[in-house]
Amino acid sequence: MTIKGLSNDVNLELPLQVNVSFEKVYNIFKKYTSDDLKDHPFHHSSKKMVQEIEKVPELINGFSDFSLLEKHSKTVNLLLDVLFPEALSTNEIKAATIPFYFKSFKFTERFKTILKNAGDDFELNVRNFEGDKMYIFGCTLILATIYDYPIDLKRPFFFDIPDEKLGVFKHYRVAFNGDFMDITATENAPKLNEDDIKVLLDNFDNIEIWKEKFPPNSYIFKGFGIMNLFDVSYDEAISSIRTNLLRRDDGSIVDSLQNNLSEFYSIKDLRVGYSFFDISEIQTYGLKIKFSESIVIKGGEIYCNHFFCDHIHRKLFIENETVVISDTNRYGETSDQSAFYLQLKNNNIGSIILIPIKIDNNQDLVLLEIASPRTYELNSVNKQKLKDVIPVFKAAAERNSEDFLNILEATIQEHYTSIHPSVKWRFYEAAENYQNALIHSDEEDATIEEIVFNDVYPLYAQLDIRGSSTARNSAIQEDLQAQLNAAINVLRKACKKEDIPIYKELMYRVEEYLNDVEDGIKAGDEVAIIDFLKREIYPVFNHIKEINSEFTALVDDYVDKLDTNLQVVYDKRKDYEYSVTKLNEKLAKYIDKKQEEAQKIFPHYFERYKTDGVEYNMYIGQSITKQKKYDSLYLYNLRLWQLQTTHEMENIARNLRKSLSHDLQVASLILVHSNALAIEFRMDEKQFDVDGAYNIRYEIIKKRIDKAHIKNTEERLTTPGKIAIVYSQDKDADEYLKYIKFLQSKNKLGKVEMLELEDLQGVSGLKALRVEIIYQEINQKPTLAIDELMNNFK
Repeated sequence: MTIKGLSNDVNLELPLQVNVSFEKVYNIFKKYTSDDLKDHPFHHSSKKMVQEIEKVPELINGFSDFSLLEKHSKTVNLLLDVLFPEALSTNEIKAATIPFYFKSFKFTERFKTILKNAGDDFELNVRNFEGDKMYIFGCTLILATIYDYPIDLKRPFFFDIPDEKLGVFKHYRVAFNGDFMDITATENAPKLNEDDIKVLLDNFDNIEIWKEKFPPNSYIFKGFGIMNLFDVSYDEAISSIRTNLLRRDDGSIVDSLQNNLSEFYSIKDLRVGYSFFDISEIQTYGLKIKFSESIVIKGGEIYCNHFFCDHIHRKLFIENETVVISDTNRYGETSDQSAFYLQLKNNNIGSIILIPIKIDNNQDLVLLEIASPRTYELNSVNKQKLKDVIPVFKAAAERNSEDFLNILEATIQEHYTSIHPSVKWRFYEAAENYQNALIHSDEEDATIEEIVFNDVYPLYAQLDIRGSSTARNSAIQEDLQAQLNAAINVLRKACKKEDIPIYKELMYRVEEYLNDVEDGIKAGDEVAIIDFLKREIYPVFNHIKEINSEFTALVDDYVDKLDTNLQVVYDKRKDYEYSVTKLNEKLAKYIDKKQEEAQKIFPHYFERYKTDGVEYNMYIGQSITKQKKYDSLYLYNLRLWQLQTTHEMENIARNLRKSLSHDLQVASLILVHSNALAIEFRMDEKQFDVDGAYNIRYEIIKKRIDKAHIKNTEERLTTPGKIAIVYSQDKDADEYLKYIKFLQSKNKLGKVEMLELEDLQGVSGLKALRVEIIYQEINQKPTLAIDELMNNFK
């Protein structure tokens, strides 16, 4: 007799002593031995069965030594044959079993075949077996039989059994027949009342309480069970496919689907792939692959109307119908060996199902590929199995498409129309209010509310590249000189070959432009020169190229000096712009990173701009956040942080100078504004701006302050090597002098100047502190921690 035991039943603790007994089967036979049933067909055979069974009393009285099953296997098999009719043995998946242990000892032929195909080393295990839960399950069985208190704890048990022939797992749900068992209490079993049962119902996860009410081995189980298995591999595959499709892709979605569909079709080497197509221009430019994990379409094959044959192209992308190729070799003959067929052949694909899934909310189409290396293994018949899962594929494709659109939207928000995280909550709040208004009122009455933050304190700073306009003009001047000299060189050599007056006249005009450029350039000079070259010079160059190959090379050399896109010499400007860009990116990246730290002081609004240098605005106040209570201490710490960060950015700019092709210096400025103001999101401009006529003065100062001069002098306030701090109230100067003194103690700042500024247009009475920067080497510790800054000014 074959006995298969549960491998994970080691030291399984139960409230029941399990005794195997066939008394109930014996009683059935005993019933038919009665003289009252002597004419029944079972009478004589039952008498013989009773005689055989009574030779082994343990089979009736029960035993806990499971090895007796093997010892008395002949009799056990004989008495159980009545429950395992031969006519159903090749159809049913059934076994006699010892409950809780899942130890089985009588199998139908179909069950034997399944176990044989699972391999010699296979051990029968219950999926997600939990010993504690099995204990509680035994307790609920006792409640139902002894106390007539049924509790619905019916959870299906599953076996996952490999099929080595197919190379896949099969999944079976277990159903138990408990007609051949009894449960009785021992002397050690506590008597339970209704309150005890209520305690149990409220403490499912407390195994100790269950063991208190149902001590181990306090009841006796007598009998055996019948276990029926039902193949649910199809349902499990669909469920797994649905689960995998609806979860977020972590990069393993294709492998997961491939495993699911392998079990679904019982094809161990089945392959799965997919591609995302943009079909918005299918009628004009064809198809475009947006993303692909295809098993047949490789990179570069973008215009797939030339890749697929006309029939498949029409079916998939025009009519959106599933295509089945059950024999790829035959398809190759009928398609005149199309590029698609050659890929099928190269990838050893014998049959394939192609499923187009059109996304409803845009012009995308997902092409799902399911392939087998053997012909006719996938065909138009078993394609029908996919009807239950294609709607799930479609739902997943549409969700992924929406997710991708959300990613694009987030990218646009972050890089083009960014809303700072500190105030995003207010936009969500306004959007929610608007949507609720749409629901509860007429659409025309619903209006989107204004986003205004009142009583916020501004902080502004800039690091401006000193002399950027002069440096840029100088670069333009050098490039124009190079281009005009190159043009003169071509014309001069052309005169030697073809002595015609027009060359000399043109050379004279080019030289005039060159002289003007050497004297300095004005607005519009570059445009005029380039227009002259295109209109007057380049047609002559085209003629020169036809004279001989030497002049062709000469003109080509001139063209090679020009920027491909701009068609001008762009060498010096490129070097300058590269230097500016590198410096800007370095500074912007640093302030963005430091901003993440500054948010820990107190959540505040932040916006940064890159021009010829970097400038940024910050606004702090209670209206910006609901997460934290505002206190002026946070403003003071943020001002100190700003001064410290400006010093650090000055060091970064200075240390970067040696690696730049242009020697760029920055001049730093901080604007102090002590009065609270309001900022409003301008819907037309999609950005924040100060609100109210009084507060406009602050914006005017910001725009004009970097050009301010020290009173009664021609000296600019901002200068390299110093930080200018502009203020209008003496108390602000006192506050910043404390910060400066603190940073002087850290050997970061030097001497301080107290300055008055010339009146600006519409603005008067401004003053400034100007403090010397003590620069540090790049390998020195450049920062003070936020906590250190705050602790010094609490």
